[in-house]
Amino acid sequence: MTETSQTSSAPEEKRSLKDKILLEAREWLVTLAVFIPAFYIFSFLVYEQRVIPSESMVPNLQVGDRVAVNKFAYGYSRYSLPWGAWRLIPSGDGRVFGSKPERGDVAVFMHPHTDRVMIKRIIGLPGDRVQMLDEQLYLDGEPIDREFVRRITYLPKERRRTVAREYRETIGDTSWLTHDWQQGPDEFSRLDSTPEFVVPEGHYLFMGDNRDNSEDGRSLTGHCPENAQGVVDRTGCDLPRGISPEEASVGFVPAENLIGRADTVLFSTYSCGDAEAEPCMKKRLWRGL
Repeated sequence: MTETSQTSSAPEEKRSLKDKILLEAREWLVTLAVFIPAFYIFSFLVYEQRVIPSESMVPNLQVGDRVAVNKFAYGYSRYSLPWGAWRLIPSGDGRVFGSKPERGDVAVFMHPHTDRVMIKRIIGLPGDRVQMLDEQLYLDGEPIDREFVRRITYLPKERRRTVAREYRETIGDTSWLTHDWQQGPDEFSRLDSTPEFVVPEGHYLFMGDNRDNSEDGRSLTGHCPENAQGVVDRTGCDLPRGISPEEASVGFVPAENLIGRADTVLFSTYSCGDAEAEPCMKKRLWRGL
């Protein structure tokens, strides 16, 4: 009869509280060391989230909407770097893996005169002639298709209750909704009729969908003064006298300033009740633009 014996290991010593804290801290550091670079690369190359801060894109975007921005849609420039890291890169022209935007895209871009990130709709491509006449958008001398949809009453931020006329504008196969206020504020009524803008090569002209509440490419404050024929077609010169960069509109936006295309509203904190909207404007939850 063979006798067998069992060996048992000594019980593991209990870790002290200090050892547990250090172990937990090391695990968190390793996790962050992997996660942060991965998240930064993803935000730089693929998608990033932007929060809508103003009403310039109503009715398609509301304050509080969280939007997914496609970073590879137009290629990459220094402004593609997230978290303000573009300030570390010297300014320069051109893009890497660049591709051309399409008219009607909702795009995120860096303001040409300040460090503000903007979101508006691309209306004018290089070489286009763009003009507003009595609230009607003209492209290359011809009015675009514009169909009345309905009237909406709502309470804009820091303004009295207003009535907006909602239209559907169409250029080619692309269409979108716009708002014109029944009684627009004086500071934006000047944008209902404008000079003709000739978009320079390598630049784009943007407009907000909320036409009476958007300081955009229609405003002369971001452009050089127009010439004698009332045509705005120059870039690279000084702003009009008395206009600081902080007060200037976007003017013509260089291709380098494009950050990405806004593709999807992920979710929103917008409340129809807070805006007192009648009828309630379309909810935005995982909705394409």
